Amino acid sequence: MKNIIKIALVFTLVLGMASVALSQDHPCLMLTPESVENIRSQLGKAPLFDTELAKTIKEVDAEMEEGIFVPVPKDMAGGYTHERHKKNFFILQKAGNLFQITGNEKYAVYIRDMLLEYAALFPSLDLHPTNRSYATGKIFWQCLNDANWLVYASQAYDCVYDWLEPEQVAHLNEHLFRPLADFISVENPKFFNRIHNHSTWANAAVGMIGLVMDDEELVKRALYGLEDDGVDENEVDNDGGFIKVAGVRKAGFLAQLDYSFSPDGYFTEGPYYLRYAMSPFLLFGKSLANNRPDIDILNYRDGILLKAVYALLNQTDAQGQFFPINDAQKGMSWLSREVVAAVDIAYFHGGRDPMLLSIAQKQGRVLLDETGFAVARAIEKGLAIPFQQKSVAYVDGADGKKGGVSILRTDFGDGELCTVFKYSAHGMGHGHFDKLSFSLYDELGEIIQDYGAARWVNIDQKGGGRYLPENNTFAKQSIAHNTVVVNETSHYEGSVKKGEAHHPVPYFFDTEQGGIQISSAKDFNAYDGVGLHRTLILLEDESFRKPILIDVFKIDSDKERLYDLPIWFQGHLLQANFSYDAALNAMSTLGADDGYEHIWKEAQGSSEGEEAKITWFNHGRFYSLTSATTSGDELIFARSGANDPEFNLRHDPAFIIRRKATKNTVFVSVVEPHGAYNPVSEIPDSPFSSIESLEVVYDDARYTIFQFAKANGTKWTVMLSNMDTNADAKHLLEVNDNKFEWQGPYSISKK
Repeated sequence: MKNIIKIALVFTLVLGMASVALSQDHPCLMLTPESVENIRSQLGKAPLFDTELAKTIKEVDAEMEEGIFVPVPKDMAGGYTHERHKKNFFILQKAGNLFQITGNEKYAVYIRDMLLEYAALFPSLDLHPTNRSYATGKIFWQCLNDANWLVYASQAYDCVYDWLEPEQVAHLNEHLFRPLADFISVENPKFFNRIHNHSTWANAAVGMIGLVMDDEELVKRALYGLEDDGVDENEVDNDGGFIKVAGVRKAGFLAQLDYSFSPDGYFTEGPYYLRYAMSPFLLFGKSLANNRPDIDILNYRDGILLKAVYALLNQTDAQGQFFPINDAQKGMSWLSREVVAAVDIAYFHGGRDPMLLSIAQKQGRVLLDETGFAVARAIEKGLAIPFQQKSVAYVDGADGKKGGVSILRTDFGDGELCTVFKYSAHGMGHGHFDKLSFSLYDELGEIIQDYGAARWVNIDQKGGGRYLPENNTFAKQSIAHNTVVVNETSHYEGSVKKGEAHHPVPYFFDTEQGGIQISSAKDFNAYDGVGLHRTLILLEDESFRKPILIDVFKIDSDKERLYDLPIWFQGHLLQANFSYDAALNAMSTLGADDGYEHIWKEAQGSSEGEEAKITWFNHGRFYSLTSATTSGDELIFARSGANDPEFNLRHDPAFIIRRKATKNTVFVSVVEPHGAYNPVSEIPDSPFSSIESLEVVYDDARYTIFQFAKANGTKWTVMLSNMDTNADAKHLLEVNDNKFEWQGPYSISKK
């Protein structure tokens, strides 16, 4: 079969090369005449590239046989017209690459005929009939998708530009491409002139078609934004993207690079949207590298685009799925087309890092350009080495001073434990109210989850693929996350404006102590009069078969309040060490607002000792949560899905510790992976937790000390300094005739 594909491919190339000669001016975006010649001369030497080429030929040829369909737009995402126009721009771009690489004119004819169809349609279009976006498009229901179309169609146009008759070029420029670029930009300033992933697509679309058309005005507009957009200062649009701040213009592609990323490449909207935005960032970036070397875009801001690729790849679990920070659809991974482009471009322009090749191998795909070809050749030469995901603390904010996200990972031979700790800026319109929240993963996926977004992307039956009402009423609310909620009210009162005005602060981060990884952060603005301080510790110890996670959540308040700490565990509850009353005949909701109205109360108990323990089963493993409790704590089993008439929410379990009428307090818990169960052998291995006790010994504004022990008598003492991170500072505390002494912000002892 492989030989047949190669023979067919060579035959296509011979026919194509005989029929057309390439210009020295175009293509100029992702391909150049020189790179095309290099690829053609080495076909057959890069199997992954050859496979992608053959697959693309088969796909595009099949579409060409079906004919050209350019319907009048009417549908939301997931509907026929939306998906047809979306398929068109993908096929256009692929056909352009095929024309250049194979030289077969049939692909150029197809592109020409389809673009002429669009040129006939576009002038007749009013705004999309759905009118359900802050920036309604013409071809699609939102301008964002019109920009998507132009980013891909511009690449196709680039590939046939010199093949077209001059009058055809003039016609397309006048009736399609320039009007569409103007519509996306000057006619929609709130879409184009702001800092947001939507605007990155808009800037790239206008800039890329400007490069193809050699239209300097469009390129300048893309780089620097609109000079006069008629928008007031300090305005925030409905999607949370800032337009101007304190008189400083924040618009255009260069501003996106200046303000969307922290200095180490963290993207303020989170990894799901960085994955989406990486396409315009890197496609336009490479296009600028080919056409405007004076800008030196890939080294702009100390190489921020390439840093962002590594930050993106590291914000994934062991399966390569992105952590669902802020709005995110779960399951999105580094197999996506956007990350394929990111890996190929980063490899080609970022020093040829062999670790990136291992990601490309897992993706099993490459771009049909010089970057993809270079990756495929290097893989064929055996240069790939495994990509190392690492523990890291990312800062947030353009200046790196708006909190951040830390990732703690440990590999214990037959598995992995990874915790994600979020203390970042809000994340604009896609941000969630979840300060100091965390999630936990093993090598197979989630153990303690972040809900992600309430959305079914491109599923017509679910709101046309839009965010569902429950995204605002539940998924974004604090109770939907693993963080403390005060008085059943979300952080910042659920206000994006307040959320954007404040951020947590990192306290300390340390992964250099061998077996102890620790991250700590504080927040003083989520609630008036309340200070929040969380510390997460990933501990490896030979006394435990697998690493454990220690969670310390400290609260300082100016008065008594109600505190809820939910843990959204994934899996099936097996056992609890306390009695509870289950709702057998009818259930009530946990509350009336701020997400509580979407949570069923399934059972409720109360603390009966110094610790509460639950055990659950997931991924063939056993997990236990042991929590220090105080007298009167309510222990609640709950589940999402209440007040959800359209069944938009998942029905996920949670365990909630509720502490009433309390001023200052601390929640201390230990998550312990232990044992496994094989349904074939039907023999459980270590199904019970080995932790017998957990006790808070001392807690005040300055210090927190607690101890936990196993049944065999082995005891660990954890000592934390809550106000001093000086590594040389010495601490001494006497509690009930026991002396606790340590140096630095923390200490963990064992005896």
